[in-house]
Amino acid sequence: MTTPAPSVLLDDQICFALYSASKAVTARYRPMLDDMGLTYPQLLSLMVLWETDDLSVRELCDRLDLDSGTVSPMLKRLAALGVITRERDPEDERSVRIRLTDAGRALELPACGLSQMMIDVLGMTSEQFADLKQTLELITERTSFSPPTR
Repeated sequence: MTTPAPSVLLDDQICFALYSASKAVTARYRPMLDDMGLTYPQLLSLMVLWETDDLSVRELCDRLDLDSGTVSPMLKRLAALGVITRERDPEDERSVRIRLTDAGRALELPACGLSQMMIDVLGMTSEQFADLKQTLELITERTSFSPPTR
């Protein structure tokens, strides 16, 4: 296996290929998300809650790898849409618990359609799809920044 030569050409950059792919995937989701009244980050939050309902904001932030300053306004909008509830944890007043409403649960089936649409658009075999996902996870793992400990 050869190592790629350093280059400043845009088309040689993995970061640009990842950025372009991310933009294209998100744009492909947008019309269906618009029909559902959601943004892509809101969909990701709901996916976490469909997997495990009744989470603290901190748990949701950790799962999405986002900070509370980003997640909290989004959760307020989801609550205004009536798809989640936000309540202080009676055991820890500093913590806010997030729960799906019936309306939020009802969005799960249409969201499955989004996943199937993307699988169809990519036209990959299940093996290719699994390989791509594994490669992306490896990139994330190897490039994740860990601040130095003091």
